[in-house]
Amino acid sequence: MVLFFSSTVTNPPTVIYMGRDKVENEELIKYAWPQDLWFHVDKLSSAHVYLRMPESMTWDAIPEALLIDCSQLVKANSIEGNKKDNITIIYTPADNLKKTGDMAVGQVSFHNDKRVKRVHIAKRENPIVNRLNKTKVERQVDHEQEKVDRIKKESAVRRAAAAEKKKADLDLARQREAEKAARSYDSLFSGTPDEDEDGAGEPKKTGRDLEDDFM
Repeated sequence: MVLFFSSTVTNPPTVIYMGRDKVENEELIKYAWPQDLWFHVDKLSSAHVYLRMPESMTWDAIPEALLIDCSQLVKANSIEGNKKDNITIIYTPADNLKKTGDMAVGQVSFHNDKRVKRVHIAKRENPIVNRLNKTKVERQVDHEQEKVDRIKKESAVRRAAAAEKKKADLDLARQREAEKAARSYDSLFSGTPDEDEDGAGEPKKTGRDLEDDFM
């Protein structure tokens, strides 16, 4: 089972979720969305808490209030960390989590330590924890199906973006061709005809003048 929470410090509210136990934590390590953020108490046992990142948000620019919500939830779900003051919470994108076969259930490391950030939590803030707990919903999740649905949706978005770019490129190419053709047409009628060497300096004759010459 997965526990879902709603942080109302953002508008619209942001989803935070975590596994009910270490077995579910193992599933979340495997199936968490790559762009989600993973939170854990540094150097202590705790729940694995994830932030479902909105599309408009980047992981290195999380609103401070949302960062505190996630950190307080992690602290509250650490047996040892919940009793201590001045603890450190670490967080990183889920695609930075590294899992090898020799690790214990729920244990992880990182592909890149430079992508791990830290936030200091001085003490438990009960108003924050209580607010989040009031939004808690427990739900059975089909992780494999959710992954399939997510990939289909992301693929559809990429295809639509590619089609839009292709159309924009085609429109731009047509516009440039039209401008090029217009310039060629203008230059055809705006240039001064070359004068014969023998008639250099003489006024250009009109059609009437030419008729008079002929007669």
